Amino acid sequence: MKQTLDQEYKQAKRKSAKPMLWVSMVSMTMMFAGLTSAYVVSRKRSDWVSFDLPQAFYISTLLIILSSITFILAKYFIKQNNRQFTSAFLLSTLFLGIGFMFFQLQGFKELIYAGLFFAGEQSTVKSSFIYGISIAHLLHVAAGILVLLVVIFNHFNKKYSANETLGMELGAIFWHFVDILWIYLFLFFYFIR
Repeated sequence: MKQTLDQEYKQAKRKSAKPMLWVSMVSMTMMFAGLTSAYVVSRKRSDWVSFDLPQAFYISTLLIILSSITFILAKYFIKQNNRQFTSAFLLSTLFLGIGFMFFQLQGFKELIYAGLFFAGEQSTVKSSFIYGISIAHLLHVAAGILVLLVVIFNHFNKKYSANETLGMELGAIFWHFVDILWIYLFLFFYFIR
């Protein structure tokens, strides 16, 4: 009887977990759509000042793209029951994600050195938007790193195998979401000056 209940619970969890994640990602997408729409509308202001993106943002973009690739490889190798390569690629994803955050913060330093601040007399409308939107995204990446730490913890506790990958799949979906979101934001900032 207990085994039947456990199986029913696992099936219900499988059916509801991904749709719940997708709903939350749609709401996050709407938030960033609103922020980028406000950015576009604000470009018409007379005090709009255009400037180039910090070089560190280019590096962070490369790192987050690489982190998605390593997560894809981790998922591939767990499905092959290759725990050693799965571990290596999950840890690589973690370090690349931390690297992304580091270079985002370096980008903020570059903006400050250029005299562009988030708020105050030396801020501009554009710099305030770039800080605000980037910080909001950075918080989502921080959440992604926490999710990734849980995935790594569960992996080292042998909760994933070729037949049981739900937690890793959910973590990967969220990680790829924050990756794609940053690529969108980076291209948006790059082309919409």
